[in-house]
Amino acid sequence: MSKAVFPTSSPERTGRTRGLLAGFLVVIAAISICGLAAAPAQAAPKYAGIVVDANTGKVLYSDDPDGLRYPASLTKMMTIYLTFEALEAGRIRLDSKVPVSANAAKEPPSKLGVRAGGSLTVDQAIKALVTRSANDVATALGEFLGGSEARFAQIMTNKARALGMTRTTYRNAHGLPNTAQMTTARDQARLGMALRQHFPQYYGYFSTRSFKFGKQTIGNHNRLLGSVDGVDGIKTGYIRAAGFNLVTSMQRDGRSIVGVVIGGRTGASRDAQMRKLVAEYFPKASRGGRSALIAQTPSAPVGDAMAAADRLAAFDLPSSGPVPQVRYEEQQVAAAYAPAEKRSGEALKALADVAVPTPAPEYIPSEQGDAGVDDTDSVTTASTTATNIPASTVSGWVIQVGVSPNQKLADQLLQKAQDKGGKVLRSAKPFTVAVNANGEQLYRARFGGFDDQKAAVNTCNALKKQGINCWASQQ
Repeated sequence: MSKAVFPTSSPERTGRTRGLLAGFLVVIAAISICGLAAAPAQAAPKYAGIVVDANTGKVLYSDDPDGLRYPASLTKMMTIYLTFEALEAGRIRLDSKVPVSANAAKEPPSKLGVRAGGSLTVDQAIKALVTRSANDVATALGEFLGGSEARFAQIMTNKARALGMTRTTYRNAHGLPNTAQMTTARDQARLGMALRQHFPQYYGYFSTRSFKFGKQTIGNHNRLLGSVDGVDGIKTGYIRAAGFNLVTSMQRDGRSIVGVVIGGRTGASRDAQMRKLVAEYFPKASRGGRSALIAQTPSAPVGDAMAAADRLAAFDLPSSGPVPQVRYEEQQVAAAYAPAEKRSGEALKALADVAVPTPAPEYIPSEQGDAGVDDTDSVTTASTTATNIPASTVSGWVIQVGVSPNQKLADQLLQKAQDKGGKVLRSAKPFTVAVNANGEQLYRARFGGFDDQKAAVNTCNALKKQGINCWASQQ
């Protein structure tokens, strides 16, 4: 067998070989660079999704609903929630001027482009967030409501905990990249439902298709609006690390759902996935039923929001079961009024913090089932009125004005509400609900006799103007 013979090297041949090798490497490098340039600018976002029946709280579909994800511009849903809350409380008006700082004006797109030192109204700011998802306006609103964006982010996180969004943390008002700003599909469904149910008078903003600002006509990024019958909002979002996100609300023929898609590869594929989900699961949603209201806890004043966030953060709130704020408030009240040997300094301090808490039992249940208050809660009528009603007649929409460790204090809460509310509560029927929280008996002070959600919400809003904290729900 012949032996392979390699030619001996020469300076000329070696030079040619090196030249060919260098050229080959240049070609390979060029191919690699072209390949990288052609690759999509994605960070391999993970998909998560959920569809919830908003009439019952039942989860109709889920895929990693509690996995941590980046919210991107879904963050602005909470910015808008706190704006609605400030409007409802009378702290701001729709025509209030929102100043735009240099910090807000320098935010990257998408943006409205208001110059530093300029301003826009709250009404314009909300529309700018809903349609263009303007980062500069989100920062301006955060600074306007919270004093600074960092402080506003603490208020946002505090409110997330109060709404039962146990795995959500905010660090800014717009959703631009921050590794500590995380959420889940389930938490975003809760927020979508809360926006709809707590602020029906303002929720229509999410249906805005376009609005004019100066010479600009700005369209909505939500492509399902106007193309899917019954869709009335809510919000889109995108950063590379998150992918394309979407929260969608759909209401038609008595059915009502909220769907969340996080981690879409493109805007088109995200929209296609949401269309598929609503087409498949909307027909499976119930018609009517007990609306699964998310807790509508009273907001701490802006000046006290940081302290309130710190207090809540000190407690290990559960990730499943009823709204954690309910457990926090009721269990702390129960612990503070427990026998002296069972009391703790934290419990006594918490009692002073919550004063007259106003929790709500409605929630999106975890897939492991309900770990909430015993369904056999007993109902008694208040002794503060001559109108007595049997427990069996308590149904429909009710208003809760507080919770107390004994019947007498609950009655006093009802009497105080009647005294302040005047004619607003003239036809309402006061009663108490006895519940067991953390091994201690508590009494929820409530008013019944409302024909529908609108009547209960309107009455509660009127009571809030009189300084009475309350929330509305179905009994």
